[in-house]
Amino acid sequence: MEEHGVGAAVRTAPGTARRTGRSAAEGSGRARPDTVLQALGTRRFLISAWPWRALLHAATTPLSALFFGVPLLVLTLPLYLPAFLVAEARDGLAAAPSAGTVPALLASGAVLMAVFGPLLALPAGRLERFRLRLVDGRDPGTGHRPPAEPGLWAWLRRRYTEAATWAELGLLVLTTALFAPLSLGLAMLGVVAAIMLSAPLLASEQVPLTIGPVQSETAAEAVPMMPVGVLMLVAVVYAAGGLAGAHGALARALLRDRGTAELRAELTEVTRSRARLVDAFESERRRIERDLHDGAQQRLVALSMQLGLARLDLPADSPAAQSVAEAQEQAKRAIAELRELIRGIHPQVLTDRGLAAALPELADRSPVPVEVAAVPDERFPDHIEGTAYFVVSEALANVAKHSGATRAEVAARREGGALVVDVTDDGRGGADPADGTGLTGLADRVAVMDGRMLLSSPPGGPTVLRVELPCQ
Repeated sequence: MEEHGVGAAVRTAPGTARRTGRSAAEGSGRARPDTVLQALGTRRFLISAWPWRALLHAATTPLSALFFGVPLLVLTLPLYLPAFLVAEARDGLAAAPSAGTVPALLASGAVLMAVFGPLLALPAGRLERFRLRLVDGRDPGTGHRPPAEPGLWAWLRRRYTEAATWAELGLLVLTTALFAPLSLGLAMLGVVAAIMLSAPLLASEQVPLTIGPVQSETAAEAVPMMPVGVLMLVAVVYAAGGLAGAHGALARALLRDRGTAELRAELTEVTRSRARLVDAFESERRRIERDLHDGAQQRLVALSMQLGLARLDLPADSPAAQSVAEAQEQAKRAIAELRELIRGIHPQVLTDRGLAAALPELADRSPVPVEVAAVPDERFPDHIEGTAYFVVSEALANVAKHSGATRAEVAARREGGALVVDVTDDGRGGADPADGTGLTGLADRVAVMDGRMLLSSPPGGPTVLRVELPCQ
């Protein structure tokens, strides 16, 4: 089928299955944490896989800094070299730098950072996204966008102007300057803890084992170190979890796909504003219907009755009686047209009894024989029923005007969380929204309800119009 309109009628919210599974796990008391920071608060942390993942993340942090951070520090040496020159001059170890030396060094360092920093940050960001999976099970996405045009220059222009590239550069600087030294310090504490655990095997009279102020020359003297080593090792594991979790949280904050998040927020606001417009439209439509029914229609009925009474007071064969009779007929025709207009806006039978009664009545008024195959008896939201009624009404009008069909069929049913309406005719086919047959307006009306319209109309027919409206 050819699809017209915007939106899908039935969608599964991203993450629904995952949330459902987690709800079941929580109901049984075994919630699975998504991040190592969440796992730190559980009692099963030490016997889960999270400590190993945190230790692996902490162990690879210095490697990431070595491959990408150290070259960046070398390239940007002019940025922090003035601080050393000033410190040496203050201590009398060297002459004071000239007035133009410090600005020149800072400017050259900034240029080197701007030119070569992104080139190092891009592979570093890719590595950090890979390492982030160790401590955060959620996908951060990518903040990068494909270049608008092919070619190296277009790629460089896009990468150097993206916020994601500079966020990756900031993460690389923080990893090198902060997290890598902390990881190395944690590794040293881990080595000390391992030595204390194996102290009875390492201590001997020939080579005494000395850790701080404690010295052990025999295995018996080294045994008390083992409980301390166990406690220190547990502390190192928890510290590694906290350090890796903090680095992962920072990495996720800097590497997340900001474009997608902003687009999702804008889409949410558009959806809410569209819902408000639909509600306002429904309220205004009902006000117009009520005003026409209770105001103009009642006055026309009163006018017709008044003209009828006036005819009784006039001779039947007088010219005045004929004029009054003609005026009464015009009033009756105006009443009939007004009732038809009110029925087109929102028929009373649709309000009172729903689609099950409104669609057969609509089929009876069609000049083309229409069979209503199936309509659910259940009631749907007012705006859904109104849209379905409008679609069927407009579709049957198009069948009568343009298709040359001898019969049509209308069917409605619920499929999951959607109301599906099919209008089929045996006409000549070839329906195209570009021909001005009202199909574009139908698609727009359906899109407002977050639904979709499908049209199949090959030359020679038959034509099938399907509309799917979410009604959850």
